[in-house]
Parts: sequence; structure tokens; C-alpha cells
Amino acid sequence: MIYSIKKGILVLLLLSMTQIVHAQHTVWLDELDLKVATVGHGNPEANKSVSGNPLTIAGQVYKRGFGTHAESSLFIQVDGKAKKFTAFVGLDDAVRDHDAAVEFIVYGDNKRLWSSGIMRPKDAAKNIDVELKGVQKLALVVTDGGNGPYYDHANWVDAKFIADEKAIFKTFDPIASVPYILTPKAKETPRINNASVYGVRPGSPFLFRIAATGIRPMHFSVENLPKGLSLDPNTGIIRGDIAKKGTYEVKLAARNGKGTTSKQLRIVCGDEIALTPTMGWNSWNCFGHEVSAEKVKRAADALVKSGLVDHGWSYINIDDSWQFNRDQKDSAFAGNMRDKDGYIITNSKFPDMKGLADYIHDSGLKIGIYSSPGPWTCGGCAGSYGYERQDAEQYAEWGIDYLKYDWCSYGGVINRPATSDPKTVPSLSFQGGGDLEKGVYPFQLMGDYLKKQPRDIVYNLCQYGMGDVWKWGNQVHAHSWRTTNDITDSWASVRDIALAQDKAASYAKPGNWNDPDMLVVGIVGWGNSHPTRLKPDEQYLHISLWSIFSAPMLIGCDLEKLDDFTLNLLTNDEVIAVNQDALGRQGTCQQTIGDLRIYTKHLEDGSKAVAFANFGLERLNLSYSDFSKLGIYGKQIIRDLWRQKDIAQIQTDTDALQLEVPAHGVLFYKLSRTQ
Repeated sequence: MIYSIKKGILVLLLLSMTQIVHAQHTVWLDELDLKVATVGHGNPEANKSVSGNPLTIAGQVYKRGFGTHAESSLFIQVDGKAKKFTAFVGLDDAVRDHDAAVEFIVYGDNKRLWSSGIMRPKDAAKNIDVELKGVQKLALVVTDGGNGPYYDHANWVDAKFIADEKAIFKTFDPIASVPYILTPKAKETPRINNASVYGVRPGSPFLFRIAATGIRPMHFSVENLPKGLSLDPNTGIIRGDIAKKGTYEVKLAARNGKGTTSKQLRIVCGDEIALTPTMGWNSWNCFGHEVSAEKVKRAADALVKSGLVDHGWSYINIDDSWQFNRDQKDSAFAGNMRDKDGYIITNSKFPDMKGLADYIHDSGLKIGIYSSPGPWTCGGCAGSYGYERQDAEQYAEWGIDYLKYDWCSYGGVINRPATSDPKTVPSLSFQGGGDLEKGVYPFQLMGDYLKKQPRDIVYNLCQYGMGDVWKWGNQVHAHSWRTTNDITDSWASVRDIALAQDKAASYAKPGNWNDPDMLVVGIVGWGNSHPTRLKPDEQYLHISLWSIFSAPMLIGCDLEKLDDFTLNLLTNDEVIAVNQDALGRQGTCQQTIGDLRIYTKHLEDGSKAVAFANFGLERLNLSYSDFSKLGIYGKQIIRDLWRQKDIAQIQTDTDALQLEVPAHGVLFYKLSRTQ
């Protein structure tokens, strides 16, 4: 009898244990919707690396998992039903021969639960085994390991959740993804949108297009135009040259069937140009190596047809691959990249560079070009090393208005004898840029030659911020300089670049601009054309901060595929006016409240632009009254720049401003004192 009772108890225990075992439920990460993941490059796919290949870490192949690219994040709603999360992580073997570095991080309800530390190619996979009791939201994050987001192919493999009961987990995107338009449509009456100042050197070809919105036809006129300049009244294009130094106050006017308008313009003829940041388009993020003269012409036509030109966008810049490539892929390559006198030869995609420049100038636009101080560009095309004088002279002869000069291969020759064969230099070699003698020299060399040319050429140093370039860029006759690595169309990239701009702000002034890289809105991604991965609120923040930073603004998307949202982003004249303000002061962060950064910029008329930028994942509601910390006092009219309307009038020492800032979003205001 006792035996039977014990046997029954044992059976009950075994049944109970079996029920417990069966109650545990496994949910594989690769079974969830991975499309909502944000990734630095490529597209997320289940059970594949970000390059579309099998998942491999340190020589081991994994059948299940999720391949991504830093910076990346995936959010999962687990609602307290997950017991634990387990996985292995590491860099994919596809990048084993590259200098990649990442860190994997697991967050639960915004608290860090686990991190891998910095991982590099060939590192063995690291095991994750994280308890999730009570966790509602999980975030799987891969950050850059500190050396830039290049080749950061990161794998989450054998990744799964253990739940105490049958549970359905869902991935989600914490940032709203539906586009919404804020800026009102331009009125039919004329409005002149140019900056209020323009610089030119004596004798340099003068080319200026009056940027004006309003219905066409439109008639243009100018009062007090300096001797040597003439206006086409139908196009608003001013051409010629000014012989003598001086400051000329002119009055621009535009008239159509709906009315008339005018605006003062100060033409400064002297030693400085680029008195406001450059605005235009660059081919790289759109076409990459597939750029051609025909595509550049179409981009120029689209800039005009879309109406962007009427808002001040005026440069059409050709990036890498207008020269012959070291790999001799061009069928027209005859063995020489230069002629007998050392002047560079264009490849077959650019049969007539001067003709292309003339075509762009005919529309009142300007043309830019690209090279490297090394023997090769980043893409392996002929650079300017040893031929700086010939290239500067050639650019001037073609009619080039802008040069982007990219460090690239110069690191491969910085410590080599001059007699070394440049063919042995890699196209990408970035070392040595921080050397304040050797790193400055190649930019000084080209800057000196450009200064001697009979036409103005805006000089941009694509130098990635090495050696604190903002401290000496002006000394080499540059007008702008990169402060950062290349931007990508990811939130992490825009965020990190934005948060790093204050250190160089004091060096910005008319003719000298800090360059946080191109705008990543619209259809981007040469070789993998896609809508920007930035969410709408992130794009508003991106444009607002580049405006308050007084940054060069170069569109990187396909201008023939502009949607209404992107076009609206790029045609807000009040936002652009902050960027183009003649005072030339770069805005900086004046206050931090949690994830909120408050940036201010002094404007020429005495007002201030203020950007309330939310870098957090939660919408922020705040009653703000700390105006004295922003240097703002008295009675102020607050104007919403994106909506182009006044929204409040406050007394800063007694009133508060109610703020509701979207996650990864911005409120962009102009505050003007009324007494």
C-alpha cells in the first residue's frame, strides 16, 4: 500500500515536471519581422548576413540568426512573457580581412543588460544568456567600435527567447515612419530667397542667379549694379566681372502678374568668397562610380525643373570617377591618365568637361569637381599627387567653381620617398592625417595653386576632421572642411555627427565653414538605391541642425526622383535663411535636459534661431522657461520656422513655452525681441 502511494506521488511529480518542461516555449529571433530593424548599410534578412551570404563567425557556419550592419537596432515587444534571451554574436567572416569593430548591446526597458565589449574580425563568437524577468521591451543594438562604421557586418546567431508560456513577440519601430508635410506651399507672389551677401574676387567671372519663387513669367531688375556686371531680366542671371575691390549695395527686384518684391544684396569684391555656406548637389550618394556627364546634366536640369534653384540651391558637384581608374575598366583607356604635359584626361563618360561646365553655367548654376592629394582617389581613379599645378590650371580652364579634395590615398605616400612608384600605393590609406606638418602640406599645396587661378574655386577639404582641421583650414585657403567620417542614412550616423559639432563651432565664419557631410534625404545609395533610412522626424532634425550649424548643404539624392516630402524639406526658405544668414555664426548646444539638446544661433538681425532636438526614444513634453540659459531675454515673438508662422508671444522672465518634441525629432523656432 505504501509502495503504491509512493509510486503515485512519483508519477504525479514526473507529470508535473513534464508539464513544466512543455510550458517553456522557444521563440526564434529569425521568425520575427526583421524589416523594422534599422541598419547602417544593406537590408536585414533572416538567416543571412547583411551581404546575403550564410552567417559565419570565426570559421563556424550558423543556420539561424540575423545579419546586420552597425549602427543597428531591433526592438522587440516581449510584455514580460520572456524568461531569457540567448544568442551568439560576432563579426561576419566576410570582413575578416578588414579593420572592422563593433559592440553588441542588449537593453531591457532602456537598461543595459549585457554587452560584448569591442569585437573584431576573427574573434570567437560570444555567448549571450540574459534573464528577462519582467522586461516589457527589448532592444538589440550594434554600435560602431570607434573606428567608423566601415565593414561592420555583425551577426546575431542561434538567437532565441525562452518563454514560460505560449507567447507571441512582435518587433516594432519606436520612431514614427509616416511622412508629414509642415511647410506651406510657396505663394504665387514673388519672393527673393538669396542670401543677403555674396563674395567674389576682383576679375573673377561673376555668376549669380536671383533665386525667386512665384508664378512665371517673372521679370527681374537690379539697382546700383557694379560696373562690369549685366543682368538678363528674363532669367535673373547676373554675369560679368568686377575689376575693383569694394562693397556694393544693390537692390534685387522681381515682378510677376501677382505682384512685386525686392531684397538688398551686399556684393563684397575682395579676397574672400563663400561668404555663406555652399548649397547644391553632389553625385556620390546617388550615382557613385556610375556618374556620367549625361547624368550630371540631368541633375542640373532637375535642380531647375523641380524649383530647387528658386530657393538658392546652385552647385552641381561631380564626385569620384570622372577620371580614368587604376584598374583600367574603361574601354577608352589608352594607357595614359594624363597628356604629355601632365594635364589630366577625363574618362569616356566625360568626353567634354568644359562643355559640361558651360551647359551648367548657362542655367546660372555652378559646377564642382573632385580629386585627392594622393596618387589615387578613394575609388581608385587618378589623383593630383605630383600634378597639383596642372590640375588647378585645368579646373580653371574648364570653368570649375568648386573642388572637393579627398585625403584617401595620401596616407600611402606621406612617409614614402618621392621616387616611390605610386602604383604600389593603395587607394585607401588614411594614416598620417593628424600630423600638423605632413598632414597640412598637401592641402596647402593645392590651396596655393587654386588661389592663383583667374577664377573663384570654392575649396573643400574632405579630410575627416584629422588634426583638428578647423584650426588650420583657413590657412591653406580652404573655405570648408569635413569635421567627421562619411555620413550614412542612419539615425546613429546623423546623431553622432550632430553631437560632435560644437568643438569646431568657434572657427566658423564667413568664408570658413565646418562641414558635417552631405544631406541624406531622398533616394540614396548608389548600387543599392533606396529611400533614406531616416524617419520623417529624423529628417526634420537633420535639416534643422545642419541649418543651425551653418553647414554646407549638399543634397545627395537622385534629383529626378524627388517625392513631395523630400522636396518640401528642401524648399523651406525660412529654414534655409538660418543656414545662409550673413552673420555666419555657427549654432551650438546651450543646454541639455536628459535627451533634449537645445541649440541656439545668433542671426544678423539680432534674433536667434533655436532648435529643441530630442535625441531620445520617447516623445518629450516640457514646460520650458530657462530662457536666460539661452541668452534670451525680454518679450519675444516665437516663430515656427518649419510651419512658417508665429505661434506665441512670451515674456521670458515670467512665461513658459509648452514643448512637445517627437522622439528623434525637433522643434525649430526663431525668437525675435519686441522690446
